[in-house]
Amino acid sequence: MGDLLRHLARRVDHNARRAVDTYHRELADFRALDVTGAAATTMLDFAVALRRRTVELAANDEPFTDDDLHFMTSVGRERAERGILLESERKVQALHAALTLQEVREAAGPGDIDDLMHMLRWIGVNGVHAQNAYTRGFLAGQRGSEPYSRRIQRLAEMLIRDDAAAPQLAAQLGVVVPGWHCVTVVHFREMPHRSTDKLRTATLEALLGTHRYPMMWRNQDEFLLLTPAMDVTTPFGPEDSATTSVVADLCAELRGPCSIGLAVGRTGHLGEAAALACRISRVAPAQSKPRELHTVADVIVELALGELPELDRWLRSIGELLAAGPDLVRTLNAFYQHDMNRLRAANALNIHPRTLDYRIHRARDLTGLHPASTRGVRVISAAVAHALRHNDTS
Repeated sequence: MGDLLRHLARRVDHNARRAVDTYHRELADFRALDVTGAAATTMLDFAVALRRRTVELAANDEPFTDDDLHFMTSVGRERAERGILLESERKVQALHAALTLQEVREAAGPGDIDDLMHMLRWIGVNGVHAQNAYTRGFLAGQRGSEPYSRRIQRLAEMLIRDDAAAPQLAAQLGVVVPGWHCVTVVHFREMPHRSTDKLRTATLEALLGTHRYPMMWRNQDEFLLLTPAMDVTTPFGPEDSATTSVVADLCAELRGPCSIGLAVGRTGHLGEAAALACRISRVAPAQSKPRELHTVADVIVELALGELPELDRWLRSIGELLAAGPDLVRTLNAFYQHDMNRLRAANALNIHPRTLDYRIHRARDLTGLHPASTRGVRVISAAVAHALRHNDTS
């Protein structure tokens, strides 16, 4: 055993006590447990045992044994059963990693470079196995202490935080984690007056009776859903029947105008997709009945408005011009929604195609742009979407 490991062995008790004090100082969950002192004693015993075993095994370049890993699993399970939250445990693991590196650095002397590199390599390999064993036990302990709906929300939160432990929790919940996800955010413009935490929980539990996907309420009016992305070859977002089905059932439960945003992301990198889906839902047209899952391609102009207030005023002025005509905003929206097919748009509006032609020409007279020209499509479609966003629900 080199000098570095001997120094670490001598400082086991000191380092363990400092670690427990740090957890108590930094995390309210751990302070709350220490009512009688028994929990703190158990924590200290584990901290000492872990450090002592680390020094012994690292000195012989041996991995943790099955008994070691089973012990760590049992400690994780016991903490979950005591009511420690997963968020707190993830913070504890981050603190433990930081403290371990600090302990090694403090023990290393100028001539310990070889021992230092050896120790860092050993921790890098074996620390992952220890962390996985501990997390596995913690998640197993939560199984009996938390309802399924709360754990499925925790899984959704872990996935969009790109938490490495998410697959372990998914396996315990019987949820398959695909390589890519559709991240959908449903933003309710007017939540029911009876809306309470109890109602949101009941709604989520009703959905889980039929759909076993990670989902959660991010706040009182924003619902997030994760479904497998079957087709990631298009930048506009896939046609997703699973998402459509869940959203339809959600809106049937709550019945209020909502805006829907969808983005696709690779599992392990879902944070960016979740942020984009949220932004899309904030600017997408409200729908009294969910018919469309809006992607960035549908609201690219609206997203830009947040960065360019001048664009908002400009589009508003075009919308005011269109408001002078006969139902032009709704007419042009149908025209664009049906890919500028006159007959299908007229049928959707329940008007004669010649009436549609008249309104299109009227829009040209008012704005100076033909709605079917290249420039007209770009400008007028953006102005129509802007007007619908601020004045109407579909």
